[in-house]
Amino acid sequence: TLGTIATNPAMLAGAAGIMTQYAMQQSMREITDYLAKIDEKLDAVLRSQRNQVLARLDGIDLAVKEATTVRDAVGRVSDVTWSKVQASSSTIFETQGFAIRQLADLADKLEQHKRVDEIVKTTREAVTEVPKYLSVLARCFQLHDAVAVLELDRVLDDSADELDRHRLGLKAARQERLELIAETTASLLERMADAAAKANSKVLLNPIQSPAVVESSNQVAVDVHEFRGLLGIESDRQSSEARGWKSAASERWEKTREAGAGSIGAAKGLGGEGLDRAKSVKGKLSGKLGDRKFRRGKGDAESDGEG
Repeated sequence: TLGTIATNPAMLAGAAGIMTQYAMQQSMREITDYLAKIDEKLDAVLRSQRNQVLARLDGIDLAVKEATTVRDAVGRVSDVTWSKVQASSSTIFETQGFAIRQLADLADKLEQHKRVDEIVKTTREAVTEVPKYLSVLARCFQLHDAVAVLELDRVLDDSADELDRHRLGLKAARQERLELIAETTASLLERMADAAAKANSKVLLNPIQSPAVVESSNQVAVDVHEFRGLLGIESDRQSSEARGWKSAASERWEKTREAGAGSIGAAKGLGGEGLDRAKSVKGKLSGKLGDRKFRRGKGDAESDGEG
């Protein structure tokens, strides 16, 4: 009865363990759908490259499936069944570490590049490489959960009183993996946004390449946000906006025009001042010349009188 379950710690731990297993299995099914979707996006070459990495996990996948089948038939995870999957976590972690390193390297390359042509090349590379390594991470996460489901069954069969503590330990370890993936993908998103900002700042000089960078950045952002949503990682989905060449040119022209208008106004002011000064000087000169003429005329008349 519900009352019995509520007062029995072992049964409560068992119920919590079952709920944890159910949540993991639901996540595994969603990841399977996600991987099928990624397969449709990848071309033959990229799929082949991705499969070379995932091939290291095929043996683990087969062992987990076999152990699950035996558990379903027997009703528990025995020592023999558990021994087939017990050492699989190290291979999963190695593959996960490789994928995270590849994504981190892409982010570093984006940060180092300054020239638009270099940024264009790396962002286009990211469009093809990021989905490939995201799918690898998704597969690793799926297998981690699959092994954890069997592990909980094993603990329940072997040490039921430790089930709840073990469940909490697995939950904490899962959260640490999520945080590592969240940090890596957040860094990649930040670098892609920075690349788009750099491209936008140089759109006048690179009217074709700059929008291409923003387009690639947005495409990668969509893929990363979808992946983060799959794993339940919160993120603000914001796309970079490509500045059109015309709007950027119009903005630059407006600034130039305003600056030019200021210069012309200043020139006019200076010209007006110069003209006034010239008129003043001309008036003074005219006065001096008139005065000189007047004195010359007077002198000539006196000379004539004397003559």
